[in-house]
Amino acid sequence: MLDNLAVILFRPKFPENVGSAARACLNMGVNELILVDPQNFDLDKARPLATAHARHILEGARIVQTLAEAVEGFTAIYGTTARTGGWRKGIMSPSTLAGVVGERLGSGGRVGVLFGPEDKGLTNEETAVCSGLMTVPTSREGTSLNLAQAVVVVLYECFKKSLETPFVPDGPPEERPTTVPEQEALFDNLQETLLAVDFLKDDNPDYWMLPVRRFFSKINLKRNEFNLLMGVCRQIQWFVRTYGPKK
Repeated sequence: MLDNLAVILFRPKFPENVGSAARACLNMGVNELILVDPQNFDLDKARPLATAHARHILEGARIVQTLAEAVEGFTAIYGTTARTGGWRKGIMSPSTLAGVVGERLGSGGRVGVLFGPEDKGLTNEETAVCSGLMTVPTSREGTSLNLAQAVVVVLYECFKKSLETPFVPDGPPEERPTTVPEQEALFDNLQETLLAVDFLKDDNPDYWMLPVRRFFSKINLKRNEFNLLMGVCRQIQWFVRTYGPKK
């Protein structure tokens, strides 16, 4: 039911949490678990929390060393955060995220939900690859959730949404969605282009690109649209190099 949804745990510290996350995946119909540079990982400590039922998900988890490896092949990545404000704007609730995930899966995409380390969560740099951010509302007395608890809350909302409207593509998509690495290549090209025409400020251009990133996160960008925008960027950069003021 959630075949194209994956859970990505970035540098998890406790193998017990990994085991519990694997069990949450099984409970909510998610088969893919990815571990990025897990710390002190020990299958023997993780297995009891996964239980025998989710053992195949735990033992089949893909282990990679970098976030770039983890997001390869995905068309959208959604990060989780307990911190808000500053760079982190437009943060969704789990139920809102479930609707967005449903749209992406329904169009033939492959979606990952990214969870940060238990002690400090995801940094601004790590959330840069995310199409959007989500937080689990909590009381002020306890704003931090256990990693496995956060996983089950998010997946429950996605599973519940899938029962209302199954995430099944209505026939083959006209054009495949862009992958996360392709989106990052486009953002790099857009940033270079917007700097060339003085649309972005030279001081901290990554920050000024955030509204552009948020705009594109609302669009399920297809590969042919990616090619179009990359071509527009190349043409603008050529024009600036040829006819712009000489530095």
